[in-house]
Amino acid sequence: MRYVLLGDGDSPHLLKWARALAAQPGLELWAASSRGFLPGFDACVPPARRLALQTQPRAGGGNVALLQQLPRLARWLRGVDAPWVHAHYLTSHGLLAWLAMRWLGVRGRLVGSAWGSDILVTPSRNVVLRWSTRRVLSACALTTSDSQVMARRMRELGAREVMVFPFGLEAMPAASGHKAPHLFFANRGLEPIYAPQRVLDVFAALPWPDAQLVVANDGSLTAALKARAVALGVSDRVQFVGRLDASSQARWYANAQWYLSLPQSDSVAVSVLEAMAHGCLPLLSDLPANRELVDDGVNGLILAKGEPPTLQRLQALGAQADNVSARNRAWVREHALFAPCVNAFMQRLRTLDPTAFVS
Repeated sequence: MRYVLLGDGDSPHLLKWARALAAQPGLELWAASSRGFLPGFDACVPPARRLALQTQPRAGGGNVALLQQLPRLARWLRGVDAPWVHAHYLTSHGLLAWLAMRWLGVRGRLVGSAWGSDILVTPSRNVVLRWSTRRVLSACALTTSDSQVMARRMRELGAREVMVFPFGLEAMPAASGHKAPHLFFANRGLEPIYAPQRVLDVFAALPWPDAQLVVANDGSLTAALKARAVALGVSDRVQFVGRLDASSQARWYANAQWYLSLPQSDSVAVSVLEAMAHGCLPLLSDLPANRELVDDGVNGLILAKGEPPTLQRLQALGAQADNVSARNRAWVREHALFAPCVNAFMQRLRTLDPTAFVS
């Protein structure tokens, strides 16, 4: 069965989906990307079965260049003629797939995977975006969400059926042998929605003068954050390491005792799951999806807006670091490994249209 994956081929999360789907028996995977493709796609989707639109879409919208690629995408999809098109990030790639099917003669059925801000932020911006999100969700035979709170919002917007599972890990990392007790790691995008300035503020307020912070990733706020670290007097204890490959990132997870993720809006973040799997103690913003992962004071800390972690709370959690790490790793192993979730997802597609899987 031909199956099309449509999304951002420069994203490691889409690559994770591609690897999991390529392992499904009887599935011939094709992929279309709004950008290019990470090198890892070569192992699971041959170049002859890929389309790179080479645009630069922005999460904030205004992506006219991407919409201009709709005729090209539709021609390619008609040539592939797959029974299922699976769009990731619904307000961009999902909209393209819906328009191609609605107006440009692309056959097949639509599946959608929400990634977070496409549901939790974008539809609230204006009536047009809310209308288009509703159209895409109602057109999907099946959608996926990585949190219960986002699934509820998807249903409110008209989703027909939502499967809930995290964009989990492909394998459990080895347990860390030793962690630096006052090393903090943060790796969310350096963009306003992820509130990296609050990460610096929280770090600067820590009661440990020997604490160190490693900030991975990059974004539009990189220069401002470096200046803020100087202004806060912590620049000598904050290291900006930019974008990291998977192995480099795993080393920081393994060394850091603490993990900081304080976005303004979020669903269940893969990076938080990775941190938990590596035995880090998570310090998270007070969002419904984060409370699906962390019981405040038990296996991490939830920080209300403007709240710094107190020495008492940090010491209480740190004193149980080994037990908390073991508990978080066990939860990820049971609930957030990706392959079993994708297997269940594909089984549901077979139930929805068994004829599509018959050669």
